[in-house]
Amino acid sequence: MSYNTVYKDIGLKDYKETWDFQAEIFKGLIDNKKRENQNSAAITDPDHGTLIFVEHPPVYTLGKSGSEENLLVDLTRLAAGGASFYRNDRGGDITYHGPGQIVGYPVFDLEQIGISLREYIHRLEEAIIRTVGSFGITSSRLPGGTGVWLEPEMPGKARKICAIGVKASRYVTMHGFAFNVNTDLAYFENINPCGFTDKGVTSLEKELGNRQDFEAVKLIVKKNLQDIFDLEWIN
Repeated sequence: MSYNTVYKDIGLKDYKETWDFQAEIFKGLIDNKKRENQNSAAITDPDHGTLIFVEHPPVYTLGKSGSEENLLVDLTRLAAGGASFYRNDRGGDITYHGPGQIVGYPVFDLEQIGISLREYIHRLEEAIIRTVGSFGITSSRLPGGTGVWLEPEMPGKARKICAIGVKASRYVTMHGFAFNVNTDLAYFENINPCGFTDKGVTSLEKELGNRQDFEAVKLIVKKNLQDIFDLEWIN
């Protein structure tokens, strides 16, 4: 059965503003589930998922169990370079978001979809693996690490093209993935990406040797997510 989902492409938006936006949707879904469990008829919010696509101005985010030691410069230097920093409540370590990167925040009820959190992450990875594959690039998973990688088991060559970090409560998800399309990879030099010191990062632009049509790539990702999660778009 298809999962009814609202799609919102909100363009270039401040990280904290977007975090608050998805948190409001997240809370609404959870509150609905609580009312349903109490057999209440007073359910006012629509019981559907939301997929948010966004680009952020330069920002570094650190997951709840991440180490600040993986931030290699001080906050003053980050601010001087026009980047901000937030510790948030997702899983994973430190990562970078910036222009040219497709950031996806699915706020989904996994109980309705009928999958586990592990399967959810697997499907997010699969959507990006299929997207990258449509450009003739082979990507895969790294055992023991989330995200999508190129040559993950090749020492000195392993590089991540998509980071994933999520939060779930009562089977409702927030946060999500960050897929490097035309991302300025120099920003990753300020961190140990996702806590790794022996692996690199990459982008579609770097792998293909030219700047990509960002909106066209976004549509491919959206279609792959729709197919993999069996989403039905609603207004």
